[in-house]
Amino acid sequence: MPARTQELPIRADNSSAAASPIAGTSKCLPSHMPGETFWQTSRHHLHDHRSSEELPSHSDIVIIGAGYAGVATAYHLVKDHPSLNKSITILEARGACSGATGRNGGHARPDFYGHIPTYMDRAGAEAGAEIAEFEIRNLRALKKTIEQEKIDCDFTLTRSIDVWCNADSASKAKAVYDRMTAEGLEYMEDVAFYTGNEVEGICGVKDAKACASFTAGTMWPYKFIMRLVELIVDAGVNLHTHTPATSVSPDGEGGFIIDTPRGKMHANKVVYANNAYVSGILPQYKKNIVPCKGICCRITVPEGVTAPLLNNSYINRTEDNVLSYLIPRADGSIIVGGAAAIFKKHEDQWYDNVDDSVLIDSAKDYYNNYMQRTYRGWENTAAKIDQIWTGVMGYSYDSNPHIGAVPGEKDQYILAGFNGHGMPVIWLSAKELAQMIVNDIPFEKTTMPRLFQTSQFRIDRALNGKPEDGDILGSGKFAATKP
Repeated sequence: MPARTQELPIRADNSSAAASPIAGTSKCLPSHMPGETFWQTSRHHLHDHRSSEELPSHSDIVIIGAGYAGVATAYHLVKDHPSLNKSITILEARGACSGATGRNGGHARPDFYGHIPTYMDRAGAEAGAEIAEFEIRNLRALKKTIEQEKIDCDFTLTRSIDVWCNADSASKAKAVYDRMTAEGLEYMEDVAFYTGNEVEGICGVKDAKACASFTAGTMWPYKFIMRLVELIVDAGVNLHTHTPATSVSPDGEGGFIIDTPRGKMHANKVVYANNAYVSGILPQYKKNIVPCKGICCRITVPEGVTAPLLNNSYINRTEDNVLSYLIPRADGSIIVGGAAAIFKKHEDQWYDNVDDSVLIDSAKDYYNNYMQRTYRGWENTAAKIDQIWTGVMGYSYDSNPHIGAVPGEKDQYILAGFNGHGMPVIWLSAKELAQMIVNDIPFEKTTMPRLFQTSQFRIDRALNGKPEDGDILGSGKFAATKP
């Protein structure tokens, strides 16, 4: 199915995004014509917002990127620090929440079985457990904020089910479960693991050999972020969409000059929250955070057909170990994506690629009849893809985000490189980063997992290593080194 395109958004000054001659011309800037996604079918009135006709000449804090990371950082700056008497400006290359956050699967799912054992092997059980526990707290904090701010974003707290249809993989997953349980980790008390003949009946996935369940969340990510945008704009944060930051340079007096196609502005502090595109301004992160495309779609049943009820979110692994993530929606539709094993060998279609206007060709048909071939009870529903899209994520060399003060650079901060796993970590990370910015405290004084800290060691390891030795394309041969 070909990617759908949309007309260029119209700005407040009645010009289109095409008016920026820089947008879409660099691998480190997003395409100016992203493919259509279900989440943004109805555009928010602040999607293309500019707080003023002219770019401000100065702002105390400039945040680059109006996705989850940038908006969450601004929210915590103004909400958690009400006495902060500083001007804040967000610069966004396209519309607000038009990048990975507005194109993902809506899954706020802590990581129990993915990389946690790897992190334990690399840095010890305590360091690995820090990440899992942080992500659990992140989910609870999200729920609390959504309730307190009365954000209408279809948030649900549910059980997420990990499913293995390959017998060997199921056995390895059970060994991981046993290992994690033996570690005495408190968060494992929320996990239930199943094997045997009844697994398929428990999870509803055909030919399932094992499954595990634990608490997770689902939401409409675009609605969540855009409500936060409303709140921060009302609080006085300046938002300038279709204004890509193309360079940041010192002014010689302790501040910074930020170049954009609309002119220059001055800042005292800069936050890089542009995820996959961060190396366009911070070249030292070129091999540390690489833009990688993923695929996601919405599946519906024909009018008059009642979709079988699914109450859980899923991570499904087929017999040939193709992984998909899935969330059900109250309207009966399904959001599903992943399939990286299908397109991984076609590197030109996804690796170091920022063109989210076209689909990943080798995987664009994978989700045809997905529900019928995967779930019991869906065989005769005629479920089919309603919309399909791509998104550009920032994948890090070692699978951990880069957060904190940019090494060797005063008053510059980074919050990027989420490996397609930003929903479970960004909210509290942004809260902690805001404390670093306001109170000038080091990373070690925050509650963030130690492996999230950006460092010169991590930067150099990626710059000096081969791509296939990292986690993105290879198996992470640096496992024996310190983080």
